[in-house]
Amino acid sequence: MFDFLDFNLLDVLDIFLVALLLYYAYRLVRGTAAINIFVGIVILYLIWKITDALNMELLSNILGGFMSVGVFALIVVFQQEIRKLLLMLGSSNFANRKALNRYFKIFTANQNTFDPELNIDVLVQSCSSLKKQKLGALLVLERNSSLDFLKPSGVVVNMEISVPVIESIFHKNAPLHDGAAIIENNTITATRVVLPVSENKSIPKRFGLRHRAAMGITEKTDAIVLVVSEETGAISYFKNGERFPFSSYKELSEMLSKDMD
Repeated sequence: MFDFLDFNLLDVLDIFLVALLLYYAYRLVRGTAAINIFVGIVILYLIWKITDALNMELLSNILGGFMSVGVFALIVVFQQEIRKLLLMLGSSNFANRKALNRYFKIFTANQNTFDPELNIDVLVQSCSSLKKQKLGALLVLERNSSLDFLKPSGVVVNMEISVPVIESIFHKNAPLHDGAAIIENNTITATRVVLPVSENKSIPKRFGLRHRAAMGITEKTDAIVLVVSEETGAISYFKNGERFPFSSYKELSEMLSKDMD
């Protein structure tokens, strides 16, 4: 009965990987209606394993038959979450085309082939200027996950970031101020981009559409999003579907430097 207590290194690795998988699965469904289904399935699975270990054959067989058929039901119920998980795996450094290109360029003789890195000081100055003027803005900073699938919804441009450029884009009377601006390296590649809105039920009611869109795109990709509120001028920092507070522009610069490295 207690043979399972005989651990080896592979058992420890197995438990660690299962725990990691459950953690990421929880992150995907946290704050959504699917969290209750996820918790219910975990509890049901634990009960099945306990009854199986205690040789309660009737209940174990019933639960086992349900769990085997339930795999197909899980695909239907969690189709959006499974899509997010696959997108997360595809956005890893090993699978990402942008990361591979970066590694390849390290070995090239011509160092001028490197793309210009993001000028964080200019970006922070732009947010400060937008805050003073209370100009609403939505800035999406591309990292490993490609955001090319979003660009057809907006206007493709290629402009080096600067304070005047960002101000002109998000000016209230400007034709491109609606939607988001995508920044790749140090270039604004698209404006007026439509972002997916988060369905997270725990979002504070004070957050508007810009904040919900920022949370939505950071749930689906590894992008960093800066939001400037049109009503209050407050600057918000979003990553991994969460809002991260900061107390000063210096701290904001440090956060950007760390996450964009």
